[in-house]
Amino acid sequence: MKKGIALAVVLGMLLCGCSAGQNTPQTSKTETSVQSQVSEESSEESKEESKLPEPESRDVFAMDTYMVIKAYGTNAKKALEESEKEIQRLESLFSVKVRDSDISKINSTSGNPVTVNASTRTAIAKAIEIGDMTDGALDITVYPLVREWGFTTGDSENEPSYKIPEQWLIDWHLGNVGYDKIILNGNIVTLPTQFEIDLGSVAKGYASDAVLQILDENKIDSALINLGGNVYALGRKPDNTKWKVGIQNPVDANKMICSLSVENQAVITSGNYERFFEQDGKKYWHIIDPKTGYPADNGIISATVIGDSGLECDALSTALFVMGTEKAIDFCKKHKEIDAVLVTKDMKIYVTDGLTKHITMEDDLKYEVIKR
Repeated sequence: MKKGIALAVVLGMLLCGCSAGQNTPQTSKTETSVQSQVSEESSEESKEESKLPEPESRDVFAMDTYMVIKAYGTNAKKALEESEKEIQRLESLFSVKVRDSDISKINSTSGNPVTVNASTRTAIAKAIEIGDMTDGALDITVYPLVREWGFTTGDSENEPSYKIPEQWLIDWHLGNVGYDKIILNGNIVTLPTQFEIDLGSVAKGYASDAVLQILDENKIDSALINLGGNVYALGRKPDNTKWKVGIQNPVDANKMICSLSVENQAVITSGNYERFFEQDGKKYWHIIDPKTGYPADNGIISATVIGDSGLECDALSTALFVMGTEKAIDFCKKHKEIDAVLVTKDMKIYVTDGLTKHITMEDDLKYEVIKR
């Protein structure tokens, strides 16, 4: 379940006049579409602001998306070079499209144990933990169904082969879904025969945390990590103001529903407008409900999670989307450590009470508070 391919938010890197985006069947050639729009300065730049330091910036294409990392500080260039290498290393471990990746080895062993890198083990373990935490709403073994719907069969030259699978195929694949069947023994991973996994729901979040660690090791305290719309705002901007991250309106790609003031936090969204196709007037998207085998259609069209860990926010945004409105709201009430913005089919907006002092709604939109 990959997020971040035209997720539901638009990321504009206004200070340096560049942007990061992702290829998607539903994105126009003139529009950059990812998860979050980040404003790095006001529209009217004062003389004082013009004297602010210039950031080092690095553009990367990895994990099927465009990424931009910007950092301020003496060691910024070195930190970004190390960050790019780390992202590429993680892609070589996590990608289902890389023949010798850890995930490809796990998926092709017909039930035999596979020794994996510590990073792969950590990502899988966290996915299992979030699966338990969300009663299976996050399930990395749903990958064969995602593929059956055609959401992973495209490449750089060919469009994905979208299709509605026959019911017998869906039923057959559902028999091979269940994250709780994954066996972890140290760095050894074992899957049942016919099972396959995909780390698309956690990979960019994991990479964001890895980049954050590299920045910290290089004593960088102001940076913006945008991995295909999975945003992490490190510290504050050089003018000592918080970063502004906007959440895209899920029914109008040219508008936002709100902006958030954040520092030292990740902002990650899952939505039904990331990757989708339409057939006979009905829309089908890539986030699959592991209980039904169909695209999750439980009331939520956009779920944004804000928190300290990119990995957790990445996983939880998918899980909340799959849960649907009532279960997601109940989940947020029980887990006070989680902040979220949920948008439903009828454009009701729910915001956890921890965000009310940090959110600015757009276009006179209103929201209901999820009180904990």
